[in-house]
Amino acid sequence: MTFDWFRRRFAKETPPPSQPPPAEPEPTASTAEAAPAEPADLLAYAKAAFANVKAQQMAAETALPTSAPPDTPPQDIGIPPADPPAVIPETEIESQPIEALVDNQQALDPLEPLPSAVSLSEGSPNAPTFFDLAAKATERLEKLEATAIPDPPPPPPPTPEDPTTQLAFDAGFRWSAEILAAQGRKAEEISVEEITWLQKLRQGLGKTRLNLINQLKALVGRGPIDADAVEEIETLLLQSDVGVNATDRVIAALQERMRRETLPPEAAVKYLKEQMRQMLEIGDPTFAPTRDSLNIWLIVGVNGAGKTTTIGKIAHVAQKSGYRSLIAAADTFRAAAVEQLKIWGDRSGVEVIANPGQNTDPAAVVYDAISAAQARQTELLLIDTAGRLQNKKNLMEELTKIRRIIDKKAPDTTVESLLVLDATLGQNGLRQAEVFAQAAQLSGVVLTKLDSTAKGGIAFAITQQMGLPIRFIGAGEGLEDLRPFSSYEFVEALLSEY
Repeated sequence: MTFDWFRRRFAKETPPPSQPPPAEPEPTASTAEAAPAEPADLLAYAKAAFANVKAQQMAAETALPTSAPPDTPPQDIGIPPADPPAVIPETEIESQPIEALVDNQQALDPLEPLPSAVSLSEGSPNAPTFFDLAAKATERLEKLEATAIPDPPPPPPPTPEDPTTQLAFDAGFRWSAEILAAQGRKAEEISVEEITWLQKLRQGLGKTRLNLINQLKALVGRGPIDADAVEEIETLLLQSDVGVNATDRVIAALQERMRRETLPPEAAVKYLKEQMRQMLEIGDPTFAPTRDSLNIWLIVGVNGAGKTTTIGKIAHVAQKSGYRSLIAAADTFRAAAVEQLKIWGDRSGVEVIANPGQNTDPAAVVYDAISAAQARQTELLLIDTAGRLQNKKNLMEELTKIRRIIDKKAPDTTVESLLVLDATLGQNGLRQAEVFAQAAQLSGVVLTKLDSTAKGGIAFAITQQMGLPIRFIGAGEGLEDLRPFSSYEFVEALLSEY
C-alpha cells in the first residue's frame, strides 16, 4: 500500500470504477494532531520497529543489482578455447626452417594469418621486416580490443536518499520511534524514510535547540517565575526569532501556570511544549490535495529561497503519496530556470510543462499547463513562478495576472498559494510574507533551510504575526529532505532532551 505523506497514514486501495468509492470521513484537527497514548514499553516498541526497518533494508539490498566478484570467470560467448601453443626452446629455433616458425606464429594468432610466400629464407626479397611485423601486431591488438568483453560498471555509491542507508539502534532511533508511537503508529508500519526524516529534522533544529532547551530548563528549575526569569525567557525566545507576539503568549501562559502551582523542570518543559504546539496549529492540520479532482498550488518566493528545488521535492512527496501530478515551468525570466526545473522533474518522476521559447509569457505557460492537467485528470498541478523581490512592482503585478488566469481557467479548482521562505532570514522574511500576501493571496508557507540556521523560532512568528499556516518544512538539500509540516514533530524536535 502507498504511504500518504500528507495524511501520515497508508492510503487505501482505489476500488474498481464500477463500484463507487466508500465515503471516507476526513480526520479533524483534534484527531490529526493529538498525541495518542504511548505504548507501555517504549523500549520493546523501538526494538520491534528497528527489526522492521532492518527487514526493509535487507529487502532493498537484495533488490539492488550487484556486480560479479573479481574471480568470476568470463561469460561464454561461443568461441572454443584455443590449444596453448607449444613452447620451442631457443636451442631448437635455429635448427628449424623458417616455414615452421611461420606456422607457429599462425597458431599464436589465428585472427590474422601471415601471407603465404614462396620462400621466406634469409635474404629473400619477400621476407617480413621488423616494421612489417609491428604494423601487423598493431592491427591484431585493435581487433582484440574491439572484440573484448567490457568489465561490468561498479555499483553507484549510496546516497542520502538510498533506502539501504544503515540506521543504528541508538538514542536518535529510539527518540524517533517514540515520536511515531505517540502519534499512533504501529511498530510494523514504521518505515526507513520516517525514521530518517525525524533524525534530519532534529539535527536541523540543533542550533536552535542548544540555545533554547538548556537555558529554559535552568530557568524553570529555579521555582516560580519571577520578574528576572521572565526577562531572561523573553530575551531567550527573541534571540531564537520566535517573535514578540509569540513570546508574550508563552510568558503569559507560564506566569499563569506558575501562580497556581510550582512545577518541576520536566513538567514546565512539557507545559511549554503544549503552548508551542497550540501556536503552530493554524488552519487545517490535515492539509493535503483533494483526491480525484484538480488542485493547483502556486509556488512563489524570492530568488535564493529554494523555490525550484522545493517544487521538485513537493512533487516527489505527491508521487510517493499516490497523486497524479504535473509541474508548470512559469519562471521564464531567470536563465536556465526551466532546465533546472526539468532536472528536478526527472528526479521526482513528474512531467514538466514548459514553453520552448525564451522570455515567453508566464501566464500563457500557466494556461497551457491547466489545459494539460484537465485533459489528463491530474490531481496536483505545481506552478513555478519567477523569483522576485517584494519591491519590484511590475513582477508582483505579473504574479497577480497569473492568479487571474487560474481563477478564469479553473474556477472550481482548489487553489493554494504557498510562499517559500528562507529560515535563515529570520524576522526579515516576515516583510516578504506581508507583500506577497497582497499580490498572491497567500494561503501557507514552506519553510526551508532549517538545517543551517539557529533561527528555527521563525515558525512561531509566521503563525502568530502573519496568521499563515506552515504547510511544508525542509531540513536538507536531498530529495527526501522536505515533508508536510507537523506541529507535534517540530516542537518535539525543537525541545528534545536527549
